[in-house]
Amino acid sequence: MQLYHHPLSLDSQKVRLALEELGIDYTSYNVNPLTGKNMDPSFFKMNPSGKIPVFKNGLHIIYDTVEIIQYLERVAVVSSGGDKSQLSSSHVTEWMQKIQNWNPKYFTLSHIPAKYRDYVSKFLRRVVIARMAEYPDLASAYHLKLRDAYETEEQLKDPDVVRRSEEDLVRLLDEAETQLSETSYLTGEALTMADVMLIPVLARLALLKLENQYINSRPNVAEYWSMAQQLPSYKKVIGKYADGWRKQVTLIKTWSIVRFRCMLKRY
Repeated sequence: MQLYHHPLSLDSQKVRLALEELGIDYTSYNVNPLTGKNMDPSFFKMNPSGKIPVFKNGLHIIYDTVEIIQYLERVAVVSSGGDKSQLSSSHVTEWMQKIQNWNPKYFTLSHIPAKYRDYVSKFLRRVVIARMAEYPDLASAYHLKLRDAYETEEQLKDPDVVRRSEEDLVRLLDEAETQLSETSYLTGEALTMADVMLIPVLARLALLKLENQYINSRPNVAEYWSMAQQLPSYKKVIGKYADGWRKQVTLIKTWSIVRFRCMLKRY
């Protein structure tokens, strides 16, 4: 089983947390979307949207985050000789889908300085254009990706788009705050795949230095977040990239690659 992901990708973190919690071994392939690695034809043929994560088991390829996690649950049950009662309940699945319905793209991009955001965006558009010329058989799929990039830039200029994204986030966090007033974890007293989905969302807010505004202002969510950071799976998947030298190395390396390729016009 192979997972194509990036350590700072929110959806990748969800899947990697699930893999750790379920105790499933896999081969890891790092795909950095900020340097355009997800536009390489070998990856693009697996997932023409260019999005990560992508999970592959033999000829079976999945790139929907919730579907990947549900597949992993089934693998874990079969491997342990368990039965269907060990799979996520409908309540857990409902929370998983609710969390996944929040799209972090516009919220995240709106909190990144425009000069960096625009520089990387321009670089990635040039990467897509270069791949269109190199691989004409994939040109139509690359064209859709290019159109999506332009649409994202236009959407970011619309304050209503960013506002709606924030409102959806606040609604999700408020629901979690209410639920966590009754239970230690999101759907009860034990960690489930719903928590695996929510914890990376909180980690994204922390990465953007928005803990005080969105997490600490909700006491139950704040207590839950403190508990989540003590999980071995969190420390392995997210914690070691959350701050310190690994975070700095990842960001500096990414920025250096983008600048170097722009200077040499090697897209």
